[in-house]
Amino acid sequence: MPVQAELLSRIARVLAGVPDPEIPAVSIVDLGIVRDVGSDDGEGAWVALTPTYTGCPATAAIAQDTREALDRAGLADVAIRMVLSPAWSTDMITPEGQEKLRRYGIAPPEPGNRPARCPHCGSCDTREISRFGSTPCKALWQCRACHEPFDRFKCH
Repeated sequence: MPVQAELLSRIARVLAGVPDPEIPAVSIVDLGIVRDVGSDDGEGAWVALTPTYTGCPATAAIAQDTREALDRAGLADVAIRMVLSPAWSTDMITPEGQEKLRRYGIAPPEPGNRPARCPHCGSCDTREISRFGSTPCKALWQCRACHEPFDRFKCH
């Protein structure tokens, strides 16, 4: 493996171990917050991060946690770039990330804007209780089958 490809692969492995500060069961890679990893000729390597939305209060924590993880891995020269355009979308959550969210008790967005599936019992007989969940990017839902409340990622 060429040296540059090996470096980028090493960076990607480090990023896969950085948990989201609000949902520690998933990594920033799982949520699609890591937009890209690359290098510029003679400028070194970089990581592009996109927060789940522009005003996300966890943005600074994500950048700091990423910086600390890269530094601990001996990658202090890797730059971190915040990229706001194009905006993050729930389509960027990886299939592994969706499964981790479900196991953590959070309903991931369903394709085609289908009803939320209860992460506790799997029922689609659910209803939205409030547009505001535990964080700004989630809404509060409840399952009519098992009666458990749960957060659902807002589709965007």
